[in-house]
Amino acid sequence: MRYSSSAVLIAAICGCSIETDFAAPSASQSVLAATTYQVAKLPSLGGMLSRGLAINDRGTVAGWSNRADGTRHAALWQSGAITDLLTLGGPSSTVAWPGLNDQGTVAGISQTAEIDPLNEDWSCEAGGFLPSGTNLICRGFVWSQGAMRELPTLGGNHGFAAGINDEGQVVGWAETPVHDPTCTGVQVLQFRAVVWDVKKNKIKARELVPLSGDSTSAATAINDRGEAVGISGDCDQAVGRFSARHAVLWGKNGKVTEIPNLGGVTWHTPMDISAAGDVVGFSNPAGPGDPEGEFIAHAFLWKRGSAAAVDLGTLPGDTLSEAFAINARGQVVGVSFGGSNGSRAFLWQDGVMTNLNDLVPTGTLDVLLSAQDINDDGKITGRLRDGATGETLAFVATPNGCH
Repeated sequence: MRYSSSAVLIAAICGCSIETDFAAPSASQSVLAATTYQVAKLPSLGGMLSRGLAINDRGTVAGWSNRADGTRHAALWQSGAITDLLTLGGPSSTVAWPGLNDQGTVAGISQTAEIDPLNEDWSCEAGGFLPSGTNLICRGFVWSQGAMRELPTLGGNHGFAAGINDEGQVVGWAETPVHDPTCTGVQVLQFRAVVWDVKKNKIKARELVPLSGDSTSAATAINDRGEAVGISGDCDQAVGRFSARHAVLWGKNGKVTEIPNLGGVTWHTPMDISAAGDVVGFSNPAGPGDPEGEFIAHAFLWKRGSAAAVDLGTLPGDTLSEAFAINARGQVVGVSFGGSNGSRAFLWQDGVMTNLNDLVPTGTLDVLLSAQDINDDGKITGRLRDGATGETLAFVATPNGCH
């Protein structure tokens, strides 16, 4: 469903020492004090593209990597080594959200070998998460201890697994059998948010209803208290836009409430919820193009109980941003883009958005393109462009002084 500059005074975390040997800051930055990071590139499955999407508190990373034949497979990195998580029978699979818990259980999506009888352009391919043009049914999966299990739908064809907590609950969205008149393009069936309990031998899908008056919903993340966040709106194209008319939170009892947004009418998409119930994501402010569904979003932070969401802004020169994850310390990571500098990973803390590239050692030609997840030790994963080879690789950025 996805599609600020000021003084850098980032507090040292997990006992990290304050370092002074960091990349030359932009003119708008202060160099008074900053936590710096060491970046490790992670191996691939043989292709030129990889991305880290999730990092747990043990430092394990989940994401995806392209193979030499152009297919994409969900992957797990432990101690620098990569494991191919394989597929549900189709050519490609992926971890599309921060879908990894501290037990090492992974949630993601995979193409199956089954042909879609409705020829829909479902979220998996329409959203760019998997290679498109296959006409194959996509399903959510949960992977643990070397085995991938398929997650059931709500009676329709397709499903999508996004987030997972340490209690063994997976959230996402899945199609129902209902032919929904609010669908557009080649999307036909209604879809609803789902929570799956994957600790049980027999996995069942439990629907999370949308707001009253809305047709569809999708859940993107869940914390250990069983609180889930996601979107509510029209069926539309099954990728954000009008299906994200509302950002919502489902309590442990399944009751749905709306989360404040940045003022537009489309693309209000939570991406993560902390243990404290704080939510980050992206949202359209009011502006030209928003009512028509154009993506003009900024990263946002909603503090539990607050009357308004905070616009986190962008890095200098950019027009767009997305927040992907928040940790227990309130640190937020994401991507800023839409300017001449291309995509850049950011770290936001205490009201300051910082280009993560300004916090790594000098002398590298690599560019940290996006920061997808951050664990409670402050370790970050995402994607970088290798300055020597041109490859896009998964990375882990570790604060200096941390192990």
